[in-house]
Amino acid sequence: MFEFPDSIPKRVALFVLSFFFVAVGVGHFVEPDSFVAIMPDYLPLHVELVYLSGVFEVALGLAVLFQSVRQRAGYGIVALLIAVFPANLNMVLNPEPFLEQGMTMLALYGRLPFQFIFMAWAIWATRPDAKPVAPTP
Repeated sequence: MFEFPDSIPKRVALFVLSFFFVAVGVGHFVEPDSFVAIMPDYLPLHVELVYLSGVFEVALGLAVLFQSVRQRAGYGIVALLIAVFPANLNMVLNPEPFLEQGMTMLALYGRLPFQFIFMAWAIWATRPDAKPVAPTP
């Protein structure tokens, strides 16, 4: 059930990934207005989508800790990051409220590549360890 990678860096990456997604997911319920504020206008049901994405972030963040579903959870995190990318892009395309809150354009643009870094991190951290191949005599 709780079988973790042998590699210390991979194990740390897995725990940090889990903590990050659970913490951000909980944030959707504690501070939903900050997540609603970044939603593109063309999407319906802003509050409901914020709560739904929070549920998925918490669930996937916990799922990466279970070896039996770890790799699927990693792919789920990638899908979730793709699904929420329009909200991050919306911040760049409509920066005024965020600039008024003290964010810089550099910070707004900086969020975009981090989505891809998180995707790569999720895939790497949740990929099964390679099994050593026994030498042939």
